[in-house]
Amino acid sequence: MNKGITMYMRKHAKAIFFVMIFMVAAAFLVKGVPAFAAEGAADAAEYTPKFYATFWSIVPSIVAISLALITKEVYSSLFIGIAVGALLYSDFSFEGTVLGIFNYGVISEGKEVGIISVLTSPGNVGILIFLVILGSIVALMNKAGGSKAFGEWAAVHIKTKVGAELATIFLGCLIFIDDYFNCLTVGSVMRPVTDKHKISRAKFAYLIDATAAPVCIIAPVSSWAAAVNGFVDGEDGLSLFVRAIPYNFYALLTILMMVLMAVLKVEFGSMAKHEYNAEHGDLFTTPDRPYAEADAATTDSKGKVIDLIIPIASLVICCVTGIVYTGGFFSGESFITAFSNSDASLGLALGSFFGILITIIIYLIRRVLSFNECMACLADGFKAMVPAILILTFAWTLKGTTDMMGAKDFVQNAMESASGSLFSLLPAVIFIVGCLMAFATGTSWGTFGILIPIVCAVFEGKNNELMIVAISACMAGAVCGDHCSPISDTTIMASAGAQCNHVNHVATQLPYAITAAIMSFVSYAIVGPLTYHLHVKWFIMLPIFIAMMVLLISVLRVIKRRNPASYVNADTRVADAE
Repeated sequence: MNKGITMYMRKHAKAIFFVMIFMVAAAFLVKGVPAFAAEGAADAAEYTPKFYATFWSIVPSIVAISLALITKEVYSSLFIGIAVGALLYSDFSFEGTVLGIFNYGVISEGKEVGIISVLTSPGNVGILIFLVILGSIVALMNKAGGSKAFGEWAAVHIKTKVGAELATIFLGCLIFIDDYFNCLTVGSVMRPVTDKHKISRAKFAYLIDATAAPVCIIAPVSSWAAAVNGFVDGEDGLSLFVRAIPYNFYALLTILMMVLMAVLKVEFGSMAKHEYNAEHGDLFTTPDRPYAEADAATTDSKGKVIDLIIPIASLVICCVTGIVYTGGFFSGESFITAFSNSDASLGLALGSFFGILITIIIYLIRRVLSFNECMACLADGFKAMVPAILILTFAWTLKGTTDMMGAKDFVQNAMESASGSLFSLLPAVIFIVGCLMAFATGTSWGTFGILIPIVCAVFEGKNNELMIVAISACMAGAVCGDHCSPISDTTIMASAGAQCNHVNHVATQLPYAITAAIMSFVSYAIVGPLTYHLHVKWFIMLPIFIAMMVLLISVLRVIKRRNPASYVNADTRVADAE
């Protein structure tokens, strides 16, 4: 029944789209224009929407996510979600809705809401600059032949599909500074290798995504550690972060799950279909071929592996330097303090600029590329990043819209009401709330900012060890929801890095992420009472949960070997586009 409904909606996606547009237009005609839009910014600042901090505050995100999964088209889905949010905020006003889509700064001073406001935010612009420069560096590496040379080197040294997957995981874990940097760097370096060993783009995107946020959230020296530190008041944020690492079950179990599935050759869900198709020559499964022009870039035979190592090494060193610079490292602050106080957006923009500058100079000195060829790669890199930039812009706008609707307050109220009873089970509750919030909003950092202060307030003066577990559950839930959400910027970057259809990536990743989430929820449900009542430490419980994950993957492997047809239906394969 559900499958039939889904197929119907996919088939009639355009009709549904126009019906929704008609309904919105009808609502405009009925409701007219509210007074707040015409009364000036002073009165608008006091305006509170009818649906503020209610369930309706997260409806725009639900609409966007549902449409993306049903229609397999992310741009219109995100835009409709934005329009629904603006519609609800303005109380079905035409003028208010239009302003909400493009620039709510007109009626809400200081708020980064609306496409124009989002694109003028210094933090967002810094990320976009980083993405554009990173795309240009990838184009330079391809043009110089560095990626091709590495692929040829890897072909000699990485001889199996398992080896290619493990190498991808290892490189992803090695680049723990920032998730954006991780996604695009691992994607550009390992894509030729995974393609050669017939690893589907969907599986490649999962490996990138699962070594981005899950690795950054357990790395003390990362932009994520700095973000978490900034959300903790009255406590040593970095110390809490380090103490919470052993309890971050989602991150730890996700990494373990990836390694086990690679070694044991286990796939399930829709990912199994994609892997089956890849083994038979179709890396994409669906007709869509994103970033086709980037794949068609010509390479120079003079390129060597060093032409890939130099850009990557330059980026790592310059980005780390840029991040600690913004935190005051060169003004006398310690490295850790500088990382904690850093502006990751500005740091990555500065670091990537000097990284590409060094790359161009080295290429010119080695005469691998001419000056004109280097300049042409700048534009090529920008063009390659346009899909990711468009999705990010819409995702940021949708997040701003839900913020205006009071989604944060809604979640906060739900959290506070749930904290009264069953105190020891609160970490498990916090994990679920973090998952749902990050999934609906597409941001893990925003989830940290909301939940961590609440968690600290709830546990203050009661049970310090359980507070550590709860903070870890908050971070794990935020990463899990971010990992699952199609509007998450990290998920979008993983799709861009793997050059994979975004909806394919989300659809294939969900069963894996949900599996790790269930195991994590069970872990927190066990750890909470044991920590609260018996004071059992992490080093006793963590091996048990690791053993549970090993057992689960082993069972899945046995099921696959006994009944391969339950994993793959070859008849559902979509042929390559002509």
